[in-house]
Amino acid sequence: MTQTDAGATVIGLYTTAQAGTPLQAVPAVQLEPGRGLIGDRYSRHVGTFSEKLQDSPDWEVTLVEIEEIDRYNAATGQSLSPGALRRNLVTRGVRLNDLVGQRFRVGDAELEGVRLCEPCAYLEGLLGPGLVKALAHRAGLRARIVRGATVRAGDSVVAT
Repeated sequence: MTQTDAGATVIGLYTTAQAGTPLQAVPAVQLEPGRGLIGDRYSRHVGTFSEKLQDSPDWEVTLVEIEEIDRYNAATGQSLSPGALRRNLVTRGVRLNDLVGQRFRVGDAELEGVRLCEPCAYLEGLLGPGLVKALAHRAGLRARIVRGATVRAGDSVVAT
């Protein structure tokens, strides 16, 4: 089963402390089981979907592939930045869809893919019409944190 390439890495980390505010690139972030990314809106229970997701294990961390952002930009002529899709970790060289139901490492952290992170009407409202259709089944992965650690840009993504 090939889920990650030898060079699969995290190329960007994004958080924001408040719902609805732009995500900011950060050099490192602490992932903690049951809490998410320390300092992010969802770890503080103030994210747009915090109430809806509070009893679910899939709010702790979200990931998206830069390859899908690049594909979307090429197809639409837009220039979405890596943080525009409001996912926490941006990866290169890994098919995230293949990690649903699988455990994998990001640096020293261990995650478990829970379900796809489908685009929603809220995101389409922020970024423009047609986004939901164009990114269906391509907008990332929701994962739970099995073992926490500090994650940095450049860390490897490895299937376990």
